[in-house]
Amino acid sequence: MGWTSRMGFRIPEGLEQLPKHPESRELVYSRIIIPAIRAAMKAQGLQITIEGAEHIPAQGAGLIACNHTSYADFIFAGIPAQLRGNRLVRFMTKREIFDVKGVGVLMRAMKHIRVDRDAGASSREEAVRRLEMGQLVGIFPEGTISKTFELGTLKTGAVRIAQSADAPLIPMAMWGAQQIWTKGHKKRLGRHKFAIWMKVGEPIDIAGDIEGATDRLAEAMQALLDDVQRDFHATHGEVKLAR
Repeated sequence: MGWTSRMGFRIPEGLEQLPKHPESRELVYSRIIIPAIRAAMKAQGLQITIEGAEHIPAQGAGLIACNHTSYADFIFAGIPAQLRGNRLVRFMTKREIFDVKGVGVLMRAMKHIRVDRDAGASSREEAVRRLEMGQLVGIFPEGTISKTFELGTLKTGAVRIAQSADAPLIPMAMWGAQQIWTKGHKKRLGRHKFAIWMKVGEPIDIAGDIEGATDRLAEAMQALLDDVQRDFHATHGEVKLAR
């Protein structure tokens, strides 16, 4: 496979260049937050590889299900959609993030979805509504950061949402973000030139019973995670965690 660079990210050669999506004109998320994040990534010297971005819809709805290894996953997991005409992902994010002074204002301005674990049905309904509007929604179906960084047991919410909205459920895996900031380790936000590798897969079959479809999602995510771990380690060596 040949590689090239686009928007500062390492991607396979041949990925289609798309015209900008209307979402790219959103003031806060697309014109303020994303340029600031990209500037921070450049300052950190991050080396980000993305495969499979073509599986994210250029138009219309998609529910992106990603593994969860770091506090910054919702930032990195939105990058593949940027390669699809600067599309935006609205992440399902726990209530506590929205309650942080100042941060909550930005989360609402970016139209992320607040998840209250004591009232989960309402957040699922909101995710369905967003998908029916044609948005991309991001979810971490493990529900929390994996302490081992391996894929944990998936909750059934992702399948329930995708089935209710009749939207494609797109598996994704990421490796390396845990080097920056994760549970039980010091955060390292300086110029460490860490590598991060992401791979997006084809939408899974969500037909049938919820448990069976969730098993298929887990299998797809595990296969992607195996791939990115193998390729990451072959290219960059082992992840480097702070103690």
